Amino acid sequence: MSQNLETENTNLKTNLSKIIAGTMNWGIWDKNLSTSEMAHLIRICIENKITTFDHADIYGDYTTESQFGKAFGESEISRDKMQFISKCGIQMTSGRANKIKHYDYGKDYIIWSVENSLKNLQTDYLDVLLLHRPSPLMVADEIAEAVEKLKQEGKIIDFGLSNFTSSQTELIRQKTAVNYNQIQFSATHHEAMLDGSLDYMQVHGIRPMSWNPLGTVFREDIDQTRRLKKLLVQLVEKYGVGSDTILLSWILKHPSGIFPVAGTVNIARIQQLIKAVELQLDNLDWFAIWTESMGNKVP
Repeated sequence: MSQNLETENTNLKTNLSKIIAGTMNWGIWDKNLSTSEMAHLIRICIENKITTFDHADIYGDYTTESQFGKAFGESEISRDKMQFISKCGIQMTSGRANKIKHYDYGKDYIIWSVENSLKNLQTDYLDVLLLHRPSPLMVADEIAEAVEKLKQEGKIIDFGLSNFTSSQTELIRQKTAVNYNQIQFSATHHEAMLDGSLDYMQVHGIRPMSWNPLGTVFREDIDQTRRLKKLLVQLVEKYGVGSDTILLSWILKHPSGIFPVAGTVNIARIQQLIKAVELQLDNLDWFAIWTESMGNKVP
């Protein structure tokens, strides 16, 4: 991280790991890990310097947080060695008696949702609370009142957003401090560095988090991903690390100080993730990845 970025972000109250463990797939939405399996995975993450865990109340149709909480208790790891992120605001029809999927950012609901997450996660506080997705009906003053109350009571340490545009962020930021924004960003989805989003965050000391940091490189077989995979073969040989590591390092090189949220539960891959922090891609290779993603030369 650059010295300038450290200076700009002195308002941050949290110390997150450079790579964050995403828990969306840990529960019934995908891997359906048992309590003991989750506890083991938590230990593996901690051993490999991944100490921050990203949650949302909706994961697993509102069940994954409580499953993780049980596993956290079983892991016997001290809370002060971990950081918990959670998100709220999406009201789903599955898992709750809602007639239609919608968003709720009323003061009472935000407070209730955080308190429910604390109970499920078996903790007294969240290191970071994020609003999950922007709502056309959100009232910035009401959000700010909820955030300030939760901070005063010690139930959240820091606050941010998820999937918010720069203008939506500014709306909230005018009423309460916004220190994070979790967005989609990867070698295959790099619009945020072209539309001003990452520039805006740097100007205002907001740290980005990146969900789906590997993008669609290994999930789609299209011209874009074929070009990237061909290049990655060369870079894997050059740097002596895996493709995952190179793609994460590409994200980490951006001067906005992005935190990749890695959702893998594969232990061998988790053990390799920290190498992305240590790897320094040279500038030409960074631009080569961007070029192959675009399918044309840099403008």
